[in-house]
Amino acid sequence: MEKRNLGKLKVSALGFGCMGLNTTYGQPLNHVDGVRMIHAAVESGITFFDTAEVYGPYINEKLVGDALAPFRDQVIIATKFGFGLNPDGGRTGLDSRPKTIRKSVDGSLSRLKVDAIDLLYQHRVDPTVPIEDVAGEVGRLIAEGKVKHWGLSEANASTIRRAHTVQALAAMQSEYSLWTRDVEQNGILTACEELGIGFVPWSPLGAGFLTGAITAETKIAPTDFRANGPRFSPEARAANMALVDVLKRIADGKGATPAQLALAWLLVQKPWIAPIPGTTKLHRLKESLGATEVVLTPIDLQAIEEALSRISIQGQRLHEGALRMIDA
Repeated sequence: MEKRNLGKLKVSALGFGCMGLNTTYGQPLNHVDGVRMIHAAVESGITFFDTAEVYGPYINEKLVGDALAPFRDQVIIATKFGFGLNPDGGRTGLDSRPKTIRKSVDGSLSRLKVDAIDLLYQHRVDPTVPIEDVAGEVGRLIAEGKVKHWGLSEANASTIRRAHTVQALAAMQSEYSLWTRDVEQNGILTACEELGIGFVPWSPLGAGFLTGAITAETKIAPTDFRANGPRFSPEARAANMALVDVLKRIADGKGATPAQLALAWLLVQKPWIAPIPGTTKLHRLKESLGATEVVLTPIDLQAIEEALSRISIQGQRLHEGALRMIDA
């Protein structure tokens, strides 16, 4: 698979978002099947794997650590800090105090079974801790050899620039897809390009909606985070099917699927963008990989833009509580 640069870090053009393997979405995989899925991703040429301390919490990192141990010298593992956690695993809010960062990193190193974290993100910007202090602490962890590269998640352009001044960022992560394009307008992609920072779109398939597999009638389990998502109410899904219909029509003309078109569109935006779709199904993994073979011409891209300009996406991208944690 083609490689891309996130700062000075080289990763596969498509990464793998591990969160949904055993947390957050519908029916989780057991540990053995989760390991198998990650192994299948590695064998398919994916070298970039994304997890976080808070996924579970902890169990997703343990899964990733077990699965990637045999391939440690072949892969890049990204994880995240930034939430306070009680002993029982409950969140206590955002917490990026230096002592909390160190505690998180030590725990992640153990669970991931690594000597150093390849890419460490601040999961959400903590408004009570200056980003310069966070960058300084991560810089010390890099100097100590516990972390190799670092990045931010859902930070605004000003925060990115301030952090980069103290400790160079390798990557910025935010939601970005054909139905969530805020980063094109709010200066984030511009800042990344100017500073040589890679960009990692999470939820590049709209939490599964852009695959066409979800309709207004689809039953979403109460334990699935989408159950509380404004865009996943039955009414919003019914309205947003107009987007899926457009993707299906254009994808059919390319001999592709809507998911492949959505990922190919992201890949062609910038050569330093590396999306991280996730799945619990082997056939979906193979489908996503097929996106790297889809060629989109300027005429194709113009047709996509013209079609999407006539569609109004219904519902906010996240529920209110999650939106309040975004560094706006």
